[in-house]
Amino acid sequence: MRLSRDLAEWLEESARKAGVPQGRIVRDQLEKARAASQRQAFLRLAGSVRGARDLSSRKGFSRP
Repeated sequence: MRLSRDLAEWLEESARKAGVPQGRIVRDQLEKARAASQRQAFLRLAGSVRGARDLSSRKGFSRP
């Protein structure tokens, strides 16, 4: 993987400050990106379910 000079310097400095290998920082960020993309795939379904607009207003289910 090739990084720009600025990004490589940032990665090196961040790893040094945190006391962890550069690879760990890269892996952690890739895992976060993957998790975020999976959430986005789920969120694309939001609003596609049909039914009552305000289910919480149904009698017997709302609390006074």
